[in-house]
Amino acid sequence: MIELDNVAYSYGGAELFAGLDLTLAPGSFHFLTGPSGAGKTTLLKLCYGELIATGGQVRLFGQDARGLDRDSVAQIRRRIGVVHQDCQFLDHLPVAENIALPLTVAGHGSTSDDLRDLLGWVGLSKQAAQLPPELSGGERQRAALARAVIMSPEVILADEPTGNVDWEMSQRLLGLLVELNKMGKTVLIATHDLSLIRAAKAQVSARVLRLADRRLQLAGASL
Repeated sequence: MIELDNVAYSYGGAELFAGLDLTLAPGSFHFLTGPSGAGKTTLLKLCYGELIATGGQVRLFGQDARGLDRDSVAQIRRRIGVVHQDCQFLDHLPVAENIALPLTVAGHGSTSDDLRDLLGWVGLSKQAAQLPPELSGGERQRAALARAVIMSPEVILADEPTGNVDWEMSQRLLGLLVELNKMGKTVLIATHDLSLIRAAKAQVSARVLRLADRRLQLAGASL
């Protein structure tokens, strides 16, 4: 689905990482960890075509990312749901409309039942009419996850989805991501939270990758 072959990325004349090999197979579950500044967010952006590798090849659903035009990238992104670290919303629109925005932009209709079911799944039924500034941190993260999956993507990429919430909420978010994986979705979570990874490994078969010293490697069993 998403393949990185000997990928390198340089920024401002400095090499962030090189020699990266990664395959996100259908239905797989991955964690990406490593120190701040190692390039975890950059790696995620390569996986959904926001950035282009400066070396090697990135293939998105069999297509070389370097050769894709804007329309092709837009089509591919409909197959990839992204939960960004900063959870940006349109503050003048209710939560329900923010979640439905990807459908609106893509010109797809959505039944009220579909949206209602999704709001219920993430536990935001009562917050549907609220504006984003009225939400707690955990509610914003769940709204971001709902928005990422409303187009029924095949791959979910999450960048520090539990970084600003307490342990109880992080477990709730993890449970939703595990549920998506059990539905056949491919999941990649970038996180520095090793406790979250340990908790997940009791629920799902997860591959843990560590990005450090410009290289990507399988993390040790000590996690």
